[in-house]
Amino acid sequence: MARVLATELGRLLGGRTVVVENRPGAGGNIAAEAVAKAAPDGNTLLMSFTSHAINASLYPKLPFDPLRDFTPLTMVSTSPALLVAHPALPANNLLELIALAKSKPGKLNFAIGALGSSVHLAGEAFKMMSGTYIVNIPYKGTAPALQDVLAGQVELMFANVGNAQAHIRAGKLKVLGVTSPTRLAAYPDVPAIGEVLPGYQSAAWFGLFGPAGLSPQLKEQLSSAARQAIAAPAVKKRIEFEGATPVGNDPQEFARFVQEEISRWSRVVKYSGARAD
Repeated sequence: MARVLATELGRLLGGRTVVVENRPGAGGNIAAEAVAKAAPDGNTLLMSFTSHAINASLYPKLPFDPLRDFTPLTMVSTSPALLVAHPALPANNLLELIALAKSKPGKLNFAIGALGSSVHLAGEAFKMMSGTYIVNIPYKGTAPALQDVLAGQVELMFANVGNAQAHIRAGKLKVLGVTSPTRLAAYPDVPAIGEVLPGYQSAAWFGLFGPAGLSPQLKEQLSSAARQAIAAPAVKKRIEFEGATPVGNDPQEFARFVQEEISRWSRVVKYSGARAD
């Protein structure tokens, strides 16, 4: 997502070169720590994602505070997940799935591509709110997890739209629900899980942050440029191609959202018992 924005953002900032530097590891914490410790001069920004909120409760100790050590600039995009199943699963909608899971506690399985990720905790929220016991089967990545669902080795998975849509079209997966608050235009006949479990919603998101201490003028300059970049037709089209929805809200709205996400995910993390070292 950072690469999608880089060129247009640089143009809007007066022809500056925006370098995308990968800092993988620890669910985004390594990159976040680097930005938290950077000078508040606008030269170092963070493209983070849902884990920024999840990690606040998933990790017992963090080398930064996910709220105090950052300046939220804008949400770039959101990407809901799909609850998909192998076609052989004897449940064709959410109510049937919940009834099946309750009749066979511990007999159904969720494939988990990354422990502590938004799609992992989407499943935990589903179990918490539906009162079901479905076993997590962790994998080293989304690809092998999805492959075992396609092969029928595991019945269920929460998957990002981009990862699952080709298999749904081919009839190799059936989709039972979407994690967005409302139905998706691409799947108008598939209910939002919140229609059956009121209050349920879960979506991966990407957001742009600076270090704490950015001046008000610099915060507004960077946020404004980022929002204009997100709205640019070529950037918007590329974000949508990635299966996401462009956002581009203001810093105040994004800051409120991050606070709410940290609170919401903390309840799910506590329920799941998940911990990361």
